[in-house]
Formats: sequence, C-alpha cells, structure tokens
Amino acid sequence: MTTIVFAGDSITDCERRDDPTGLGDGYVRRIATTLGDAVRVVNRGISGNSARDLRDRWAADVLAERPDLVSILVGVNDTWRRYDSGAVTTAEEFEENYRALLDPLAGVPVVLIEPFLLPINEEQVTWREDLDPKLAVVRKLAAEYGATLVPADTALAGAGTPAEMAPDGVHPSDRGHDLLATLWLEHAKPAL
Repeated sequence: MTTIVFAGDSITDCERRDDPTGLGDGYVRRIATTLGDAVRVVNRGISGNSARDLRDRWAADVLAERPDLVSILVGVNDTWRRYDSGAVTTAEEFEENYRALLDPLAGVPVVLIEPFLLPINEEQVTWREDLDPKLAVVRKLAAEYGATLVPADTALAGAGTPAEMAPDGVHPSDRGHDLLATLWLEHAKPAL
C-alpha cells in the first residue's frame, strides 16, 4: 500500500490530533477521501510549525513512516513570527532548513506546496516582503530536487477575494481547502 505523509503547519494540521482518523478537516482529508483506501494517508502537520520545527521532528514524524511520497507545506510561520514576535528567519536559514527536509528523501517522490499569504489588511501586505523570498526558495528547491510544485500562492490569490479563500489571510476557508486539495491532486497525482 502506498503511504503519503503530509508535513507542515496548521494549514495541514487542521485539528488532526482531535480527529479519530488523524486526518483533520482540511485539504489532507479531502485528498485522502478522493484517493480512497488504496492509499495510506498520514497527516503530520502541527500548528505553528516553521521549517526549523519540521526539521527537528523530521526523522520521528516523517521518515519513520517509510513514506512512498512526502508532501510539504511550510513557510508562512517563518514569516509570521517576524511580525508577531520579532523572530526573524532569513531566506538563507529557511533554505538551509528546507534542504535538511529534502536531503534524506533521496529517491522518494516529493510534493512541495507553495507557502501562501492572502493579505486581508495593510499590515499583511507588508508581510509579502518577507514571504516572497521564501516562496522563491521553495520554487528553486522544487526545480533542483525534481519535486512536484503545487502553485498554491498564485492559485489561491486568483480564486476569489482573500477573505473568501482565507479569512485571516493565512488559514484557508472550506473553499480554500477545497481548492488546495484540487490543486494537489491535479499536480501530484502523476507522482503516485
């Protein structure tokens, strides 16, 4: 049976630790439902995680599952913490942490979902100056590592108003999760 591990932050987590199936109620559940019982889907999202946090738990939470495919969505907290607590993660540090996730996956298909931000206020508009270089890192690493890239930032921004897609600018609405799942399936299914 094919095992897919989804790793990331709250956008992936979606209350998965309170869900008896462990899938949460976001895009991971939608993907698992579509793929059906022939695929084992494991959700390893944890709210608030940065790329560094994923790196710290990578062996236990991802590699230990012996995945046949790994999907990663991380980056917005690497930006958000700069603005809510003054913890700056440079694009170079972000890239170093992200490479530490990818290097042990040699030979395993990888899907990288772009971190995204749909600004709902002027303060969040300024966050783009921090997020955009990290987004460029994800795109560069997808090309370098031969990973499948899911263009979430562009697609979500073009799908409706920011408040419709992510009411707080970061966490998708049901509609946003539907689109994220559709995008993932459209881009990642060939890698299965």
